[in-house]
Amino acid sequence: MHAVRLHAFGPAENLRHEQVEDPRPGPGQVRITVEAAGVHYLDTLLRTGLEGHPAAPAALPSIPGREVAGTVDAVGDGTDHDWLGKRVVAHLGMAPGGYAELAVTDATRLHEVPATIDAAEAVAMIGTGRTVMGIVQFTELGPDDVVIVSAAAGGIGTLLVQYAKNAGATVIALAGGPSKAARALANGADLALDYRRPEWVEQARDHLGDTRATVVFDAVGGDIARQAVDLLGKGGRHLVYGGFGDDVTFTADELIERGITSETVVGPAMIEKAGGNIRALEERSLTEAATGRLRPAVQRFPLADAAGAHRALETRGTVGKVVLVP
Repeated sequence: MHAVRLHAFGPAENLRHEQVEDPRPGPGQVRITVEAAGVHYLDTLLRTGLEGHPAAPAALPSIPGREVAGTVDAVGDGTDHDWLGKRVVAHLGMAPGGYAELAVTDATRLHEVPATIDAAEAVAMIGTGRTVMGIVQFTELGPDDVVIVSAAAGGIGTLLVQYAKNAGATVIALAGGPSKAARALANGADLALDYRRPEWVEQARDHLGDTRATVVFDAVGGDIARQAVDLLGKGGRHLVYGGFGDDVTFTADELIERGITSETVVGPAMIEKAGGNIRALEERSLTEAATGRLRPAVQRFPLADAAGAHRALETRGTVGKVVLVP
């Protein structure tokens, strides 16, 4: 098979598309003919040699990638043969191997792909979608809410805009650049603003009038996050799920004075909130896509151009979930 392997930590050019031996499924495992493989921003950090993360490769060369969708073409000993020929999607956990034409994983990680979505969309929902389902655990949205979504043209932001609109909320989308803001508006946002322009705050205030925001979904951090939080009213919530800029923290006194809360809603907090049942978040995510309530934005790259996908992610040149197609 062909796969993309990392031979040395460093720039994206260290990712090589090459011929390697086909993997074989072990006991309790299946092999998937990959139709789409997810690329995550974390992959770019691991490529440079990020230490201490549980997903860091134990040795090089290594095949990155932890999200795949395709068709089961082989099963290992003790695995239910009914999986053969089924369209499936799986998050591989901390075991890499997704950037390839064939990938092996435990059968317990599999979900059947709903007939109404394709492989790339399934990959988006098994990773990005499950994160969104984890984030929205922390707030009950309704028609009285005014929601600010930063990085609204990204994979998570796109789905958060849709989720909030489905709940009846008013949505102000923030995106980096006019084309991304236009995408957020087309995605259903009531107002979409380019946060690179200094007048965005005043535009948001004009739109709000006497109303105040109730929730800020923060993936950007830095000054943009602080300005967004300034738009919150009493009882408002600052929910942090990323931070491409500086981390934004508030002292207990600041939070009391403002009458708001601020918390990180990914990582251990998300897992704890879900009662450790990450699979339930994946199932809910796929169901939301299958019914059409959530529609992931996907940007496809050829498997052979994994390096280009990494460069695009690192320069914020992508829209939606980045997926490699063999």
